[in-house]
Amino acid sequence: MTTVEIPAGWPATEEQARAVQDELRARVVLDDSGPAPGTGRITGVDVAYDDERDLVAAAAVVLDAASLDVVAEATAVGRISFPYVPGLLAFREIPTVLAALAALPHPPGLVVCDGYGLAHPRRFGLASHLGVLTGLPVIGVAKNPFVFTCDPPGDRRGASSPLLAGTEEVGRALRTRDGVKPVYVSVGHRVALDTACAHTLALTPSYRLPETTRRADALCRAALQEAVTRQEPTSEYSES
Repeated sequence: MTTVEIPAGWPATEEQARAVQDELRARVVLDDSGPAPGTGRITGVDVAYDDERDLVAAAAVVLDAASLDVVAEATAVGRISFPYVPGLLAFREIPTVLAALAALPHPPGLVVCDGYGLAHPRRFGLASHLGVLTGLPVIGVAKNPFVFTCDPPGDRRGASSPLLAGTEEVGRALRTRDGVKPVYVSVGHRVALDTACAHTLALTPSYRLPETTRRADALCRAALQEAVTRQEPTSEYSES
């Protein structure tokens, strides 16, 4: 487990964070189709928080894209680096996620975030932010549509419908299980939306959420619990 410090010069205010988003958003690559589904390695990242103890834990889990077997995993724990502000959650997560990715013994390949890329009010969610900073192909697969609208996709696995900001398609609602609530897929960096949806279906053979997300979620929660346990004072008892 890697211990992370808040980077020097990290944004401390909403105004500073939005200025960083504005600067980095222009670097998002949208004209790269991305790696083919079912090939190479694919990595899930996720985070867990304990705001009371000022702790955040990140996990990165690398899977073989063909078999979905775990190839490698790493975790990082640090202080929460930004207050909770909707639309700016990446600033709470990026330092520990970067540390977890850096601790991996293998290149991560495509990265899947439990969150948003272009499907973000400022078109620059965690998946885009992480992609620009690392240069890696990244997609976002979220549980909810945030502030956007869409028609319900068909009931069968693989059905999809556009996730819209007015008339702009910023992602897709994608049904990964028959009759089960869809997930919301968006481009992060260097991956086309069709490819992102194909990867999401390849990663959901049995459950609604991608295997990358399920495994990273379990690992970051375990890492957070370990960090909390280490932080708890040891009680000493004496008998009179």
